[in-house]
Amino acid sequence: MFDKLDDILARYEEILNSLNEPDVANNQERYRALMKEQSDLLPLVNAYTEYKRCKKDIDDSLEMLESESDEDMKEMLKETLADSKKRVEELEGELKILLLPKDPNDDKNVMVEIRAGAGGDEAALFAAEVYRMYVHYAEANRWRVETQYVDEIGIGGMKEVNFQISGQGAYSKLKYESGVHRVQRVPETESGGRIHTSTCTVAVMPEVEDVDVQIDEKDIRIDVMRASGNGGQCVNTTDSAVRLTHMPTGIVIYSQTEKSQLQNKAKAFALLKAKLYDIEQQKAHDAEAELRRSQIGTGDRSEKIRTYNFPQGRVTDHRIGLTLYKLDKVMNGDIEEIVDACIAADQAAKLAKMNQSA
Repeated sequence: MFDKLDDILARYEEILNSLNEPDVANNQERYRALMKEQSDLLPLVNAYTEYKRCKKDIDDSLEMLESESDEDMKEMLKETLADSKKRVEELEGELKILLLPKDPNDDKNVMVEIRAGAGGDEAALFAAEVYRMYVHYAEANRWRVETQYVDEIGIGGMKEVNFQISGQGAYSKLKYESGVHRVQRVPETESGGRIHTSTCTVAVMPEVEDVDVQIDEKDIRIDVMRASGNGGQCVNTTDSAVRLTHMPTGIVIYSQTEKSQLQNKAKAFALLKAKLYDIEQQKAHDAEAELRRSQIGTGDRSEKIRTYNFPQGRVTDHRIGLTLYKLDKVMNGDIEEIVDACIAADQAAKLAKMNQSA
């Protein structure tokens, strides 16, 4: 581990020197790439630099203890020694986590698809609430949300909604949200006061660049039509809505939120690429059963990952056994504690696997 850290430290110094070179400063693409690499390495460099300083403090304290005769000074040195040893242990754990292989998609924007599941209108109402939960969470992180397609029902619910969240680290946090979300509550239309269970399915996919997925235009059928629903002046007056059908997979994408047909087409293709990429990711995961077992949950779209119990004000994430009694805050986008717990559990599982194979 420490040989690798020494190499990273040397690389960091090399980057700093390169950034001061005129040739690099005049090459914007090269300069941005080096700045990105420097930013990625900085947490590791800071942690390793502090680790080395603490190790030196330990050596210095031990050396001084051997020659020191003053009791008060000895006590102070022992305290310094204990603090340094404790911090070294903490930093070793941090460094192991920072050295874990990084998901190449973590820095990407995300495409999110929410579909109402079992439960009729109540499921559609819940799907709309989950959508608003993610919008609030994105706003708290200063991410941008662009809604691509919504299939609404008259009472404020959503049968389906597709949207994009753009911002630093969006996929690294939201990737744990894929799966079946379940709600337990008494619907307003329930006169007998019985608790009903409804579900919605969330799919979180990284935004895909052209180099990630190749689409043969012969496999795509493009239909244009007039948009429907609330959309401003252009609704029902121009053929701005776009429907893509990917014939090999049967995937259908519909986009109507933009006034321009070209913009709707671009959004539809972006979502199609994300879905095709996600299918390939799922196939790769299925082929790596051992890796799947080391992750949080199975990653299957059919996996029930979380229950929102309104009568008890409780949210339970079944993958990590976490229960929080702050349902109102969670539904308003305060899901950071859940996300952090999923990340920590995922890192712990990967560390355990790494230690087994070491």
